[in-house]
Amino acid sequence: QVQLVESGGGSVQTGGSLRLACAVSKSTFAMGWFRQSPGKEREFVAEITWRAGSTYYVRSVRDRYTISRDTRTNTLYLQMNRLKPGDSAVYYCAGKDIPGVPGGSFKYWGQGTQVTVSS
Repeated sequence: QVQLVESGGGSVQTGGSLRLACAVSKSTFAMGWFRQSPGKEREFVAEITWRAGSTYYVRSVRDRYTISRDTRTNTLYLQMNRLKPGDSAVYYCAGKDIPGVPGGSFKYWGQGTQVTVSS
């Protein structure tokens, strides 16, 4: 069983930055970040393959967010820059055991961490 624990959420003003972290009990094929705002469906944000470090981002965050991992400490990160109010959401880290389409086949989920961006 893979356990994921997020940290690093908080409140910032527009244009600010936050870095989320996710402690991973056991590495998987790939890890990703998702987010969900009230009344909206959960949205895929980015993913990274654990061994190779290949990344994929949704277009809305591609030039502002950076996903990375530290294989020594089994930690996943999401550096978020130039934040906007529309980025406010609960952010979840997730893991999957098999390759596939970006954002798909995720099986393991963390409990989420709140990010709030004020204007």
